[in-house]
Amino acid sequence: MSTEETRGKLLEGALQVLVEQGIAKTSARSVATAAGVNQALVFYHFGSVDELLSAACRYGAEQRVALYRERLGDVGSLSELLAFAREMHVEERAAGQVAVLGQLLAGAQTHPRLGPATAAGLDLWITEIEQVLRRVLAGGPLDGVVDPAGLARAVAASFVGLELYEGVDPAGAGAALDTLEHLGTLMAALDGLGPVAQKAVRLALRRKGRLP
Repeated sequence: MSTEETRGKLLEGALQVLVEQGIAKTSARSVATAAGVNQALVFYHFGSVDELLSAACRYGAEQRVALYRERLGDVGSLSELLAFAREMHVEERAAGQVAVLGQLLAGAQTHPRLGPATAAGLDLWITEIEQVLRRVLAGGPLDGVVDPAGLARAVAASFVGLELYEGVDPAGAGAALDTLEHLGTLMAALDGLGPVAQKAVRLALRRKGRLP
């Protein structure tokens, strides 16, 4: 087995253990068992379990972002982005990725190395979302009204919160997602305004000090 194949098995094994057993039971032994390799290889390739988990966090995020990149590229409006987010929410929960995220966020409290790695993984999502926002906002009534970079972080933070919140209050999380869809309908209506109406919206926002 090549070095790259062994590393890949260990990264996949770490993610599997996080989903099935949680971070408290994630060890060199449990990861090696899931990966089907000798546990000494954890330390040979990564140096420590924390380093393995950090690498697995980045690896997992890269895999998930790549999976959705083409679909994100097809998003043409804010309402479509919100609809996509709801679809992804269902798919990510079914794939066990919500459990991984929850475990990494919990583990970051006691494993300092996981904090930066988890943030780096989330930044991959934020970068993709920001690209979509810059594209769909361009030329519309909200162009220049909202900061795409800041809104991308707000969207990502909201998604993370809803993913974790659903575990304790599924109905509440569903209501929040419904509200976001209603917001998407409003955004679609704004996008459908003619040039004069869009200019009026921008002017109204400028008078409220929202635009420079």
